[in-house]
Amino acid sequence: MIRHCVEIWEDCLKMIKDNINPQSYKTWFEPIKPVAYENDILTIQVPSQFVYEYLESHYISLLRLTINKVLGPKGRLEYSIVMDAENPLDVRVPTNDRTNTINPAIRVPINFDTESEKQIVNPFAVPGINKIKVESQLNENYSFDNYIEGDCNRLARSAGLAVAEKPGKTAFNPLFIYSPTGLGKTHLCHAIGLETKKHHPNLIVLYVNAEQFIQQFMSSCKNKTRNDFVHFYQMIDVLIVDDIQFLSGKNKTQDAFFHIFNHLQQNGKQLIFSCDKAPIELKDMEPRLLSRFKWGLSTDLQTPDEQTRIKILKRKAYNEGIVLPDEVVDYVASRVKSNIREMEGLLISLMAQSSLNRKAITLDLAKQLIDRFVSNSIQEVSVEYIVNVICNYQDIAIEDFYSKSKKRELVQARQLAMYFSRKHTKLSLSVIGQQCGGKDHATVLHALKTVTNLLETDKQFRALASEIEKNIC
Repeated sequence: MIRHCVEIWEDCLKMIKDNINPQSYKTWFEPIKPVAYENDILTIQVPSQFVYEYLESHYISLLRLTINKVLGPKGRLEYSIVMDAENPLDVRVPTNDRTNTINPAIRVPINFDTESEKQIVNPFAVPGINKIKVESQLNENYSFDNYIEGDCNRLARSAGLAVAEKPGKTAFNPLFIYSPTGLGKTHLCHAIGLETKKHHPNLIVLYVNAEQFIQQFMSSCKNKTRNDFVHFYQMIDVLIVDDIQFLSGKNKTQDAFFHIFNHLQQNGKQLIFSCDKAPIELKDMEPRLLSRFKWGLSTDLQTPDEQTRIKILKRKAYNEGIVLPDEVVDYVASRVKSNIREMEGLLISLMAQSSLNRKAITLDLAKQLIDRFVSNSIQEVSVEYIVNVICNYQDIAIEDFYSKSKKRELVQARQLAMYFSRKHTKLSLSVIGQQCGGKDHATVLHALKTVTNLLETDKQFRALASEIEKNIC
């Protein structure tokens, strides 16, 4: 039986490993041990109450799907929570005694029938355009209460609040939010949706990722229910589409989306999009869609400054119910600069290490972990990344960078982008020119020569370039 439960758990781990990132897998699933399998119930041992709570909060859906696939619909899973590693008794208690911490180990059945995760609505069973109850797919944890304001996001946050108060009635329609990954676009999208439902509980609000939208569209074509698909989306009052860039190159999906967009916009409904780049940078997108993306407000999220990062870490720690020493918060905020998601991931790893090893979170522990964490999460340097760094540093709009304007500051920014792209990437001059706004080989050569001369002769320019390069590297 012991061998059987080990084999079952190994099959489960194969599926889990394919659906989460390596760091999360190593932190949360590698320490788990299978201990028994009987009567379609697999029992796994987790090292602490903290790990149990985190698994149930963040991975219950994945565990549900995994057990169903490996053990079938009758399969069940139980935790054996070790409360004291020095005295590993295993005492079975009923579910309503979860808070009992007297026994060194507590076995807790996992209830897969709870509504711990909202199910995706099937839009194809909708008859015509009748109003029905639509699950919004919003994450309650991503509210404005948990969204820290700073100079990096103030405009986007303010626009989001205005939209939530008067959806479809402001000039911000559509609201197009863009930034590199990990700076809070998805959080802001959910926050706007939740705030809208708070002000207007009768409106139909729907959050959908573009990949999900594409899959639904493909299924509708296969099942010959495309009209039902389009009608479903045309009855939404507030449509939030995350990662809109995934529509690039999907011509048939773009055509359906165009008709949905037109119907909603013309009927005063609110559209909100997030993207990893500005509309002008999107490739393989129909011009008629691109022009509509620019009708409302396009606003970017920038890299948060250190004080904002400190506030984010403190709020995250508060929400997790832990107290972090100020020196740990300051150190983490000073080391992880470009990605909020990575910074929060590091904090979760710190909490996990502290719980698993039964040690306090100290500056030494933070330094040990962050040296490995930061070295494994270096930002990939690309032309797009370099352009974003330069525009953020010099407070230049992405649209202006790629425009045909000959303003001195814009010309200089483009030349710096070409220079640093040549220095920090392995791309050819032609490719660099193409990605810097469709410039030719000769323009790139001229930029390299100009920047080199200025670095040698202009002290102020040299200082500017040095600061920009620090942010790139």
